[in-house]
Amino acid sequence: MIELPQQLVKIGAAPASKDDAIQQIVQLLAACGNVDPAYIGGMRERETQANTYLGSGVAIPHGTPESRHLIHKTGIAVLQVPGGVQWGEEDEPVHLVIGIAAASDEHLQILRRLTRVLGDDELVEKLWVTPDANDIIEALTGERPSVAATPAASAAVTPVGAPAPVAPVPVASAAPASPDGLPYSAQVTLPNPQGMHARPATMLANLVKKAGGQVRLSRDGGKGANATKLMELLSLGLTQGTTFTVSADSEALLKQVVDAVHAGLGDDLNAAPAPKAGAPTVKRQPDWVPQQVGATLEGVGAADGLVVGFTRQHAPKAIVVRDEPGDAATGAAQLDAALKAADADLDNVIADVHAKFGADKAAIFGAHKELLADEGTVHDAVSRILDGHGPAWAYQQATNERIAQLQKLDDPTLAARAIDLSDVQRRVLRHLLGIQEESVQTGGPGQNTQVILLAPDLTPSDTARLGPDTLLGFATAQGGPTSHTAIIARGLGLPAIVATGDGILDVPDGTLAILDGSAGNLYLRPSEADVQSARERIAVLAAEREKARAARHEPGATSDGKRVEVAANINRASAAAEAVDAGAEGVGLMRTEFLFLERDSIPTEDDQEKEYRAMAAALGSRPLIIRTLDIGGDKEVSYLGLAREDNSFLGIRGIRLCFERPDLFMPQLRAIMRVAKDYPNVHVMFPMISTLEDFRRAHTIFDEVRQEFGVGHVPLGVMIEVPSAALMAEQLAPEVDFFSVGTNDLTQYTLAMDRMHPQLARQTDAMHPAVLQLIKLTVDAANRHGKWVGVCGGAAGDDVGCLMLAGLGVKELSVSTPQIPTVKAALRSRTSAELQALAAQALAQPNAEAVRALVRK
Repeated sequence: MIELPQQLVKIGAAPASKDDAIQQIVQLLAACGNVDPAYIGGMRERETQANTYLGSGVAIPHGTPESRHLIHKTGIAVLQVPGGVQWGEEDEPVHLVIGIAAASDEHLQILRRLTRVLGDDELVEKLWVTPDANDIIEALTGERPSVAATPAASAAVTPVGAPAPVAPVPVASAAPASPDGLPYSAQVTLPNPQGMHARPATMLANLVKKAGGQVRLSRDGGKGANATKLMELLSLGLTQGTTFTVSADSEALLKQVVDAVHAGLGDDLNAAPAPKAGAPTVKRQPDWVPQQVGATLEGVGAADGLVVGFTRQHAPKAIVVRDEPGDAATGAAQLDAALKAADADLDNVIADVHAKFGADKAAIFGAHKELLADEGTVHDAVSRILDGHGPAWAYQQATNERIAQLQKLDDPTLAARAIDLSDVQRRVLRHLLGIQEESVQTGGPGQNTQVILLAPDLTPSDTARLGPDTLLGFATAQGGPTSHTAIIARGLGLPAIVATGDGILDVPDGTLAILDGSAGNLYLRPSEADVQSARERIAVLAAEREKARAARHEPGATSDGKRVEVAANINRASAAAEAVDAGAEGVGLMRTEFLFLERDSIPTEDDQEKEYRAMAAALGSRPLIIRTLDIGGDKEVSYLGLAREDNSFLGIRGIRLCFERPDLFMPQLRAIMRVAKDYPNVHVMFPMISTLEDFRRAHTIFDEVRQEFGVGHVPLGVMIEVPSAALMAEQLAPEVDFFSVGTNDLTQYTLAMDRMHPQLARQTDAMHPAVLQLIKLTVDAANRHGKWVGVCGGAAGDDVGCLMLAGLGVKELSVSTPQIPTVKAALRSRTSAELQALAAQALAQPNAEAVRALVRK
C-alpha cells in the first residue's frame, strides 16, 4: 500500500485557479522527491485530453504516459480547498485535489478506495473542511497515522533492553538479489508435482497478506513476482523442481514462507507429477474396443467411464465488448460493483460445490476468488478507466493480457490455468454488461435424451453446473487432464476426454457416438453390434461399481473368506462418519499432525482430547489407531521454531521430534489417555521408529502417562517406515501389539530416492521387490509372535498393491475413504492361495513394473 505522509497533504489551501492548484500539487510532489518540477507539463497536457474531475468535489489531476519519465517514485499529494476552485465549466467546485504521480500501480489502491469514499456524501463533505490532515490520510489509505509518527520516525531504533537486530540472512551466491531490496532471502526448490498452480499460489498469497509483510519470488532471468499478487505468481511458471529465490522484509516471515513452500502450500506432494511440455501422452490401453465405427477421435482421458449417446455441440457465445468511455468515477464504481457481485456469485458456487463434491473441489473456486481479487489485474483495469476507457473494455484488456501470459507458459498444468482466469473474466463482464449466465444446452436434437457434449473447452463454472442428470459425458477440443474442469468432471462421475483437436467441433449434432473417458477416445457412428457390445460393457462396469458399493459394509476378505480388514486414513473427526458409511472397519491411521498443520498455534491438550474423543465416539466399537505427532521431513510447522536441516528426512522427525519436544509429546499422550480411559477402541502407534531403543524409550514415557490416568492396557504399535525397523522386526515383535507399514517412507528410504524429487518420484514405487521383501520380513516376524501387520501407506489403496500386500500376509489395509469399496471388491476377486502365489512370484521379480505385470496378465 502506498504511503501518504503528512507533508504531502496541504490543509486549507486557496488556489486562485485550476492551474494554480495543479502547480501547488506538483510543488508538494517535487519537494518530497516524487517528481521533477517539469512534471507539471504532463499534468497540464492531461487536462487538455480529459476532464479529471471525478465528482463530489474531487479531482484527480495526473500526468500523461509521455511524462512518466519525470516521476522518480510513485506518490500522491492532496490539496484541500475549503472554499473550492472551479475545475471545468460545468463542474461543481473542487474541494479536494488529489494529484497522482504514477510510476507503478501502487496508487491504484487509493483510487479504488476513493471510489468508495465518494459514495459517502457525509464523509466527503467532512474531508472538504477538516483541519486534521490525518482524517484525509485515513480515508484514502485505510490507516490513521499514529500520534508519534513523524518524518523522522522511520529511522530504526532498538529499544533499551531489547535484543539487537538480527543480521539479514545472507543470500547465496547463486541467488539473485531481491528486486525490491528486501533484506532476507533464501533459495527454495518447489516440491509441488503440479507446479505453482492456482491453489498453492492462493495459499501463499493469503499467508503473506495475513502476515502483513512484503515477500517477493524471483527466478533465473530476473523475472519476479509480488507474493500477494496471484497472477504474478502464476506467470512465473514455477514447475516441480524449479529453484527460485524468496525475499522478505523480515526473517520470521521468510522462514514462514519457506516452510510453507517446503510443505507444499496445501498440495498433495504424493500426486502424480504434471506432464512435461511436449512430452508424448501415454494413452491407456482400452478395456473395450469397437469393431466397426465411422471415425475415431483421439484425445486424452480426463475422467474414466464408458457411455453411448448422441452428440451435442456447445459453443459459448463470445462476449462482445465495446469501449464506451464515460465518467472515470462512475466507471470505477461500476467495476467495483461487478467485482463484488462476482465475488458473491463465487461464494454461492463454493457452497454448492462443497455440498455436492467436497472441500477439494470447492477450493478450485476459492482460487477463482483470488484471481478475481488479484491486485495487479484490478489496478491495471482501473488505470485504463482513468485513461478514459470504459470499465468493461478496461477489465477485458487487463485480463486478456494475463490470460495470454499464462497460455505461453511451458508447463501445461500452469498454462491450463488460463481457462480459470477466462472463467473469472466472463463472470465479471456479464455483471458489467448486464448479460445473463449462459445455460449449457444438453437436450438431444428433437428428442429429450441425455447427450455427449462437445465443446471447444468448458470452464470450471460450466462443468460444475453439469451432472449425470443432464448429460452422459463430454469431450473438448482443448484443455488438459490436470485442468480444474477435468478435476470437477471426475468429481461428478462424468466420463470426459480433452485435447481432442478442433475436428471435434465439426461433428454434427445428433451423431451417435461412444465416449471412452478411460482410453481418451470418441467413437463416431458405431455399428449396432458395437453399440450393443458397449452397452454390455457399461452394464458390467456399473454392476461392478454397484456390487462394490452394495457390499461395502461386508468384512474385508478374499473370496475364500481369509480376513483382511479395510480401514480408513483420516485427519479429523468430521471425516469419521463418512468413512464408516463407505464401509471402513475402523481407522487405521489418524494423522494427528493435521491438528498442528491447519492452525497457527500449538493445539492445547483440551483441543486434542476433543478431536480424539469425537472420533472414538463416531467409530463405535471399531478400532481407532492414533499416530503420535509426525512432524518433520515434508511436514513442517513454522510456529514450532524447528531448526532447518539439510537432510530433513534423515533428521529430527516423528518420534525423534517427540523426544526433543516433550512440550508437544506429553500433552498429546495425556489427551489420548483421557479418551482411552472411556473408549477401549483407542490404539496408539509411534512414527519413525528406527531402533529397539527408540521404541523402549517411547514405551516408557507412554506407560508413565497411562498409569498417571489409571488406564488399563492400550494396544501399542510402531510404524515400519525405515529399513532398520523392518530388519529389527524380530526383536520388536515381542514388545509391540502390532506393526503398521508406511509404504511411502519405507519405499523412499529403501530405494534412497526422495519421493518429492522431480526426476525420481515416479520410480519410488512400493511394488519394488526390495520393498516387498522388507514387508515380508515384518509379516513373518509378527506371525511368529502372534502379532498382526497393517499397511497405511499409499500402496494399500493401489489396485495391485492391495492384492500383493494381502498375499504377503498383511491383515489390515488402511486407505482413503473413496477407495474402501473398490479395495474390498478387489480382495473378493481372488482366493488367498492365488494371492500368496502372486506375492511369492513378486519377490523374485527384477523391478516394480514386472510385479505389476503379474497381476495384470
